Amino acid sequence: MNAPMIIQFLANGFMVGGVYALIALSIVLVYKSTRIFNFAVGQMIMVCGFVCWAFIEQAGFPVWLGLLLGGISGLLIGLIIERLTLRPLIGQPILASIMITLALAYFLNGLTLFIWQAYGRNFPQFLPGSPLQLAGVMVSHEHLWTFGIAIFVFIIFAIFYRYSGTGLDMRATAEDHQLAQSRGVKVTKIFSITWGIVGLITTVAGVLLGARLGLGLYLPAIALKAFPAVLFGGLESIPGAIIGGLTVGILENLVGGLLHPWLMEITPYIILLLILIIRPEGLFGLKRIERI
Repeated sequence: MNAPMIIQFLANGFMVGGVYALIALSIVLVYKSTRIFNFAVGQMIMVCGFVCWAFIEQAGFPVWLGLLLGGISGLLIGLIIERLTLRPLIGQPILASIMITLALAYFLNGLTLFIWQAYGRNFPQFLPGSPLQLAGVMVSHEHLWTFGIAIFVFIIFAIFYRYSGTGLDMRATAEDHQLAQSRGVKVTKIFSITWGIVGLITTVAGVLLGARLGLGLYLPAIALKAFPAVLFGGLESIPGAIIGGLTVGILENLVGGLLHPWLMEITPYIILLLILIIRPEGLFGLKRIERI
């Protein structure tokens, strides 16, 4: 195995890891604000991707308008999910909220199957450019756009989260719900904003994955690979989400390229198993001690 091939696998893993990091960000946001692990994130990505596709291909809107309307729809989907399924469970055992995300995943699968059937759909080619070749390493323009957009979304959200008033309220809510309420923060409003942002992020992820791989019922399985990334970086760490996503993408491609292609699909879950055994809180997560 020569050095250029190893560099090629590293480059591919780095590009793919950007999408995993974006999906991981949406999981971390929900967990930080509500202490709920969103098992329906893959189905949200699939539905939001199909909605964008429907605006462009079925409704015949220009690509830029279809993407804009798809983003607005993703925001509304996130708000509707929070308002109708999760807010009624405030004050109930946390297990009930987690189970409702599993039920939501099956509901969105069925909804997608009912509206768009089981066969895959392809996005129109709207990402400009051509493959980049540098020192014997080839990177497709879809990978470059996917990685660049994912990092751009991270930067925009980091600025919003750190410097805006709403971002400060989200950080306060993530630390302690009761303390945030005592300081005048409307926690239910923050929950809605968080799910709205997650709807936007999953729309971006759905478009990026759809443009590269197409749309279909297989997208949630791809999104599952973000779960090891979340646990690797830490459930409460936004920087950990991007580091975890990039790490999983790189290791996945290195193992698939250097050892055997079929090992590529199980590598993220081997990482998940090792993290749960060795460091369950992740690299940047907080170790909490419960006293009873």
